[in-house]
Amino acid sequence: MTTYTFENNLEYALSLDDVDILHSFRERFHFPQHDGNDVLYFCGNSLGLQPRSASWLFQKELADWAKYGVEGHFQAENPWMHYHHQFSTSLARIVGADTSEVVAMNTLTVNLHLLMISFYRPTQQRYKIIMEAGAFPSDQYAMETQVKMHGFDPNEAIIELTPRDGEYCLRDEDILQAIKDTGDQLACVMMGGVNYYTGQLFDMPAITKAAHEVGALCGFDLAHAMGNVPMQLHDWDVDFACWCSYKYLNSGPGGVAGIFVHEKHGNNPDTLRLAGWWGNDESTRFKMKKGFIPAKGAASWQMSNAPVFNMIAHKSSLDIFDKTSVAQLREKSLKLTAYAEFLLQPLEAAGIFEIITPKEPHRRGAQLSLLFKDKGRAAFDHLTAHGVVADWREPNVIRIAPVPMYNSFEDVYRFADLLQQFLKGH
Repeated sequence: MTTYTFENNLEYALSLDDVDILHSFRERFHFPQHDGNDVLYFCGNSLGLQPRSASWLFQKELADWAKYGVEGHFQAENPWMHYHHQFSTSLARIVGADTSEVVAMNTLTVNLHLLMISFYRPTQQRYKIIMEAGAFPSDQYAMETQVKMHGFDPNEAIIELTPRDGEYCLRDEDILQAIKDTGDQLACVMMGGVNYYTGQLFDMPAITKAAHEVGALCGFDLAHAMGNVPMQLHDWDVDFACWCSYKYLNSGPGGVAGIFVHEKHGNNPDTLRLAGWWGNDESTRFKMKKGFIPAKGAASWQMSNAPVFNMIAHKSSLDIFDKTSVAQLREKSLKLTAYAEFLLQPLEAAGIFEIITPKEPHRRGAQLSLLFKDKGRAAFDHLTAHGVVADWREPNVIRIAPVPMYNSFEDVYRFADLLQQFLKGH
């Protein structure tokens, strides 16, 4: 584990930016403006910034639509018939998968429901789901309704894991013990890869292994992990996963989401999946005959043809990801978040707030969640008034996400300095 030695001054922050090999990547994004300057944008865990290339790519597809009409499905520079294919290599690299195990499609919760229909197949004996308490509401609602659809009581069938008294994050050993204790009653583990509220990164390979040891399947909602932390979903033997693309993948509000299905399931024609014509084998898709023949891999979970104009920003962002690696991004992320923690530590020591994100760097994503004793909302409003875009969460939490793709060490320094200035006056 790398040990950092930091300094609390602007010159030092600028010196870190001078040697950052990813620093120039921020020039590929549009920053909102405040008083004629770029804002300090720390909300990439809610909505990533717009890649500058997005508008050019939109114009390009509009031009092809105008030029070709319906023939754009075959004659456009990126033919719409196969538009989703161009994302497979990039997405596979980001999640650690084979290209046939990933596909860009739909939106996050739609995909979660489709996957649960395939992988939550309860019996009277094996019907329980394990998830983390305080998961994002969509995940809670999805699990509740999936359980009800099979005739079970959510209060009985869903096990929500809570941190120990006085703690904010789950302990790895408690997660694994809960899986073991549930045993042959457990049908599925479905957790976030990174918890949206605390920023805790869960031990996905260990959770998957524990689920399989008791005969259950294991899936993850990677909304806050995708493009944020390194993953090897195939090698970890994860059964399924889904994600959105508008956070760390910078693909715009409501941007196209995606799924991972391990090849052992995706290549098995007996794996139940809801059928749509775009999930049918491409070689027979346009024969328009009865009888669903699933395409190979995750692509067979597709329902409809690609939403091209919802995928353009996705392409512009993944083009940038292709110019680096998740390993490089993670290396900077660890240092950037550690620098933020270093600068904020005196305020935490003074009891102003508590950082509820795990202290161990390997157990967190690109996020720090600051739980204020009081004046949290006033501090947030002060930061906003001075050009900081962060995220407020009830009851008293400010979340910041130093995103390595476009945030700088100077950004982090200026954020901490503004917060210190506010607290000195209050």
